[in-house]
Amino acid sequence: MDYGFTLGDWVVYTMWGVFVFMILDFVIAFARSFWAGTFDTTFIGYLKDIVFYVVPLNFILTMTPIDPSHYTLVTLYFIGGASVIIKYVVDIVRRVKSYL
Repeated sequence: MDYGFTLGDWVVYTMWGVFVFMILDFVIAFARSFWAGTFDTTFIGYLKDIVFYVVPLNFILTMTPIDPSHYTLVTLYFIGGASVIIKYVVDIVRRVKSYL
């Protein structure tokens, strides 16, 4: 598989990053509740996050053909993707600190 550095590749990498940090946060929360012996419905929050974070990012991408500059919505997509990744990094750090 050839990994490139085109704009389309970075769009895919951004979405991968969003999903990786979302899954990592879920695994940490699930492992913590598993070891505590309680089953919490933490996955419902992740379904909400998909609706609130991932779907709008995909909607922004579908609107790029009508963007006259062809970069405004892509820039907005990268800013949104980076902010979601930062949100999950902060959540992961908060979970790990509260666990220790």
